[in-house]
Amino acid sequence: MAQTEAHRKKRQVATLILLMLLWEVGSELIQYSVLEETESGTFVTSLTKDLGLSPGELATRGARVVFKGNRQHLQLDAHTYDLLLNEKLDREELCGSTEPCVLPFQVLLENPLQFFQAALRVGDINDHAPEFPAREMLLKISEITTPGKTFPLKMAQDLDVGSNSLQSYTVSSNSHFHVLTRNRSDGRKFPELVLDKALDREQQPELRLTLTALDGGSPPRSGTTDIHIRVLDINDNAPEFAQELYEVQVPENNSLGSLVITVSATDLDAGSFGEVSYALFQIDNLNQPFEINAITGEIRLRKSLDFEEFQSYHVDVEATDGGGLSGKCSIVINVLDVNDNAPELTMSSLISPIPENLPEVIVAVFSVSDADSGHNQQVICSIDDNLPFLLRPSVENFYTLVTEGALDRENQAEYNVTITVTDMGTPRLTTQHHITVLVSDVNDNAPAFTQTSYTLFVPENNSPALHIGSVSATDADAGANAQLTYSLLPPPDPGLPLASLVSVNADNGHLFALRALDYEALQAFEFRVRATDRGAPALSGQALVRVRVLDANDNAPFVLYPPQNGSAPCTELVPRAAEPGYLVGKVVAVDGDSGQNAWLSYQLLRATEPGLFGVWAHNGEVRTARPLSERDAPRHRLLVLVKDNGEPPLSASVTLHVLLVDGFSQPYLPARDAAADAAPADPLTVYLVVALAAVSSLFLFSLLALVAVRLCRRSGAAWAGGCAAPGGRFPGPLVDVSGAGTLSQSYQYEVCLTGGSGTNEFKFLKPILTNFPPQGTGRKMEEKPTFRNSFPFRSYR
Repeated sequence: MAQTEAHRKKRQVATLILLMLLWEVGSELIQYSVLEETESGTFVTSLTKDLGLSPGELATRGARVVFKGNRQHLQLDAHTYDLLLNEKLDREELCGSTEPCVLPFQVLLENPLQFFQAALRVGDINDHAPEFPAREMLLKISEITTPGKTFPLKMAQDLDVGSNSLQSYTVSSNSHFHVLTRNRSDGRKFPELVLDKALDREQQPELRLTLTALDGGSPPRSGTTDIHIRVLDINDNAPEFAQELYEVQVPENNSLGSLVITVSATDLDAGSFGEVSYALFQIDNLNQPFEINAITGEIRLRKSLDFEEFQSYHVDVEATDGGGLSGKCSIVINVLDVNDNAPELTMSSLISPIPENLPEVIVAVFSVSDADSGHNQQVICSIDDNLPFLLRPSVENFYTLVTEGALDRENQAEYNVTITVTDMGTPRLTTQHHITVLVSDVNDNAPAFTQTSYTLFVPENNSPALHIGSVSATDADAGANAQLTYSLLPPPDPGLPLASLVSVNADNGHLFALRALDYEALQAFEFRVRATDRGAPALSGQALVRVRVLDANDNAPFVLYPPQNGSAPCTELVPRAAEPGYLVGKVVAVDGDSGQNAWLSYQLLRATEPGLFGVWAHNGEVRTARPLSERDAPRHRLLVLVKDNGEPPLSASVTLHVLLVDGFSQPYLPARDAAADAAPADPLTVYLVVALAAVSSLFLFSLLALVAVRLCRRSGAAWAGGCAAPGGRFPGPLVDVSGAGTLSQSYQYEVCLTGGSGTNEFKFLKPILTNFPPQGTGRKMEEKPTFRNSFPFRSYR
């Protein structure tokens, strides 16, 4: 046994070396040999030597062994990449009577794709003994049969092939017969019994022999059956068939019980010797799918046919008469293939997901097969037309599924591909195989903001870290390629301290004001926000953000006139002859806010004599409300409230001093403070004041007289108790003054007396200044109280 095993291994090595040499000189097919029933895991060959690749290269390239169908007869060692048997092989199960038994397979390298054609030849061992179809054969031989007559016997079957198949027949020792081994047209061997010595029924009516079938294995195997011979009386005519060989074709899908063929034999004898009965004489297969009617000779189907299992049957029919004589004919039944097998698809490799930006990618490798034959075996493969994939035929019914061009994951991230395999039979049979192809993302889309520009409104005096709004961008990619980070770009104005004004949350695009904003200092600013994805390389997009600061009512009204910072109050002069509505003066105020927060309204809060004066709410003009009388006090103090329209409203108050005079030329002195009246005056100061007042009064009186004369002449109208004022324009020093702030009309202020600390002087025809100096400048005008009077003269411009 050990010697046999060593011999087998030597033969395998020799075969392998021969195959390797053939492959080296250009053969496309590598063939390996292995004996059937070899234990699973047995070494077959080393792929690293055969292909010239290291185990690491085979592992990197994804080496695989692919057989047709779903059975995997060989396996690859995960470490050495030796080719090993995956299971015990039964040659008779795999190939039947076909010799040689060759199982084609492919060695598939996936990356890059490469095929190596190979085949596994399964050698036969003598593991089946010859087997007869029956345990006993019955022969009826007439006693007048002459020596040399041959009698065909049923042959035995041996599932082995080659030298292990059936080789010869022997018969047990006897004096009447010997056996011959004959060859049929298909190469199979059958026995013939040869009569050596005439029989004598009276001496020996029956004989029993043992027929032995021997194969050529080492050691040989054998099978036996008994031959029962009955010696008959004389019957000199044996049945004869119309033809010795019948040939018929039967579709494999014929129903059970259907008629295959009818045979007929005739016997010239009469009586029982002429009555013929039929029987199947030789059955090729143990599971014979046919049966014969012994009387009519009709052969019918008793078992379904399968072309893929057996393509033809050889049937021997024996016709026997009543005298025991028989005749024989042969029937060759060819099974016609019917398209009863749908195509089969075996997926060898499937790559998913695949990158979206590659122009051509091998997605799948698969093979197709059909168990039918001829036209029924031819197949076509197809996929849906609306898919970006192509089917390309390869070798040995292998196909590759490749992309038609670069895919776009954002357009479609998943494809359901149905591979349809249809044979060319009638009717056509179809097999469908569904695969799902996922498309992996590549960073080919830049982030895009939902708006090209954003406008945000922030109230001034906001709290620090106030959330003022958000920007949002989207990225059509997926995974890290769609994860966005937000950042601020440097502002176009280098003087804008953007880093101290706003910040952006890098993860969600929320914008925050870092400090309180002041509308009066900064009303609006703009900057750009960038969204960057985390792809490689990273892509980005930008959006413009405009921030508008909303005004809050945080500035109270500021009174420009009358000035509030002088050392002496400003006094307005009103003649007692003034009519109702006479303009006493105007309160001019401004508000640092904007909009309705800067809309100002004026209100008289308190007056020395209520009802005498009124304030216009919209422009701050102080006017007389009724005619003046002698009983009205000469000095009046008005408290005016200036209020804005904000929420809540802010306000400021101003005190306006009014002096009633009987005539424009009447000199007056400003009201002294109580503290000044209480303090004793310096005699020198008193003398100086009196002297100055006298000189000033004289000068003023002369000037007024001159002006009155000229006015009377020019206008012809009476003035100051019947004095005619001169016509024409006033002298050059008389100026038309326009109001400031909300003052909307022009007025003439002709005489203004100013007083200081003990010194008086006249200043006449002095206009009101439209631009008031800021508080605390210390100008001379603010240090001395100013008295103004308006007379109802016509304006001169």
